[in-house]
Amino acid sequence: MIKIEGISKSFKDTKVLNDVSFGIEKGDYTAVMGPSGSGKSTLLYSVSGMDKISAGQVIFEGINISELPEKELASFRLTKMGFVFQNAQMLKNLTIYDNIILPGLVAKKELPEKIRKRATELMERMELDGIENRDIKEVSGGQLQRASICRAMINNPDILFLDEPTGALNSEATDQVLGMLAELNSEGTTIMIVTHDSRVAAKAKKVLYIRDGQIAASKELRKGGDSALELDNWLKAVHA
Repeated sequence: MIKIEGISKSFKDTKVLNDVSFGIEKGDYTAVMGPSGSGKSTLLYSVSGMDKISAGQVIFEGINISELPEKELASFRLTKMGFVFQNAQMLKNLTIYDNIILPGLVAKKELPEKIRKRATELMERMELDGIENRDIKEVSGGQLQRASICRAMINNPDILFLDEPTGALNSEATDQVLGMLAELNSEGTTIMIVTHDSRVAAKAKKVLYIRDGQIAASKELRKGGDSALELDNWLKAVHA
């Protein structure tokens, strides 16, 4: 689905990614881990086209998105990709429901009626029905993050990119988000998630460990995921 070939990314004189190559198959659930400053978030932004890479290429379903003009790339991201960040990027002057449907209305892939119906279905599925007309400051962090997933899924993206989506959540809210992601992945949504939390990464199918801008190790997880303890033991061995 996505072929990442020798990508590098530099900020001024600092090389954050250095000749990174790997692939993402349709239906994959890939977690990216690594110490602070290792380049894991930059990798996610580079693969998704949010950051312009310094070298290499990202081939998405046969299209080299690293060479697309910015306007075409923005349209590609809007229709093919969904994004969830640690801090929900929602508009303060819109309700939860309006924030969710906005990308659908902008993309114009479907009629407004279908977009609204899908938003309602997504909110019901993620146990958010009843908060449609609330302000983003009138809901819990867990609710806001689940609403962010609804918004990210409104255009039926091929892949969902998540950067530390549970970093600001308590254990109960984290479990709710992880449950939603597992369900979406089981239905065919490809996922790439950056996390520092072994409990989160253990739900993936594959873990990439980034260190000094390169993939230092990778691990295929068992069906249903490894335990967080098993993953922690692997990480300790990688560190050694």
